[in-house]
Amino acid sequence: MKQSFVNRPEFFFTTAPLPCPYLPGRMERRLVTELIGTRATEMHDALSRAGFRRSHNIAYAPICPSCSACVPVRIDAFGFFPSRTQRRIARANSNLVIDRVAAEATLEQFTLFEAYQAARHGDGDMATMTFRDYRLMIEDSPIETFMVEFRDAADSRLVGACLTDQMSDGYSAVYSYFAPDLDRRSLGIYMVLWLAERARLDGLPYIYLGYWIKETRKMSYKRQFRPLEALTPAGWTPIEASGLL
Repeated sequence: MKQSFVNRPEFFFTTAPLPCPYLPGRMERRLVTELIGTRATEMHDALSRAGFRRSHNIAYAPICPSCSACVPVRIDAFGFFPSRTQRRIARANSNLVIDRVAAEATLEQFTLFEAYQAARHGDGDMATMTFRDYRLMIEDSPIETFMVEFRDAADSRLVGACLTDQMSDGYSAVYSYFAPDLDRRSLGIYMVLWLAERARLDGLPYIYLGYWIKETRKMSYKRQFRPLEALTPAGWTPIEASGLL
């Protein structure tokens, strides 16, 4: 009986309503399932293409009864060409040394993560995370996951990091953070630029960016990456043709 449960993906659960972390005054509910057993990678791939996101060994998607603001989006890596502004950002960060490393938490990463949270999301739940919490976020994954570290070539200082899931058709940017004192270098955008180029070189067509919410200014940067596709009832559609803009 236990083995049957581990290998069956149809166990989905609905969370209780909670305050929406993105839109004040609204409530959020999620559809969740565990990514466990020998089919975890296969499930993650299929669910990601259906608009789910991963956190630890859980895949989730919003199912808010009166709201459809969260729209899954992904970059067409083969069709993507950086804009003039994005090319300027790439040049401004050309001195960085970039390494793909194992998804193993370090104190150096956590120190940067804490500084980022304090500067950008001081009132959010992640600002209170301990190193143990951070380590679980990085290492508790049932699928192939890695970190991309961005360091200053002059002094090897860690200035950015991106937790990334490997998929059969691309990369999923799970969470990224960067040095808040280097805000003018647009490191958040640069990390996505790097992933898009890496995916193209690796022959992978997509970068999954999670959810885009039109009303949330912090997510507006995702619209800068074109071609950008949105998941609609008709399937993945160029965002310009989706009627969402």
